[in-house]
Amino acid sequence: MTRHCAAFSATAAVAAVLAALVSAPALAAKGDPAKGQGMAAACAACHGPNGNSMIPTNPNLAQQHGAYIAKQLAEFKAGTRNNAIMAGMAAGLTPETMADLGAYYERQKVKRPGSRDKALAVEGRKLYRAGDPARGLPACSSCHSPTGAGIPSQYPRISGQHQEYTVAQLKAFRAGERANDANSMMRSVAAKLTDKEMSALAEYLAGLK
Repeated sequence: MTRHCAAFSATAAVAAVLAALVSAPALAAKGDPAKGQGMAAACAACHGPNGNSMIPTNPNLAQQHGAYIAKQLAEFKAGTRNNAIMAGMAAGLTPETMADLGAYYERQKVKRPGSRDKALAVEGRKLYRAGDPARGLPACSSCHSPTGAGIPSQYPRISGQHQEYTVAQLKAFRAGERANDANSMMRSVAAKLTDKEMSALAEYLAGLK
């Protein structure tokens, strides 16, 4: 194992533990998807029917891990993740209703937007799978899995997401505008990515299964 790989493996292991701890409140309540469905109508205007957003700057929620959704809602409510619209939407939610919404969306099937630029997607595939060891840039697949499905309660599903949303989040991590990542891992990764690399990754992820 190279020095870069060894260092990243240790970092990933620590981050996994921290991520699990951060997610613990969301996991405390087991969500009820039927109750979540009843509340999801209020989310449809921005996130689409069944969590498939028709607005590319808003994320697809379908098939996302329920614990991750509940965690994000809790952080919008607490102000740990900054978004005025989502802060207002989450303000009246309890840990139980957050878990219900997460449970509902986790059961929905995502409709992938698909890649629009095949050449750019090829560049993104290489970066996603192998990273760039010379720059200390880990492979995205090491945390989010080869299929982009993530790891429940630790890392979110990122496959099948709109290109515009993925790029916006990577830029927010790079700028420090989004800082709710465990152990600053995503901020560290995004800081090493160029705008073109972010677009390439987003293009690949949009069609990844």
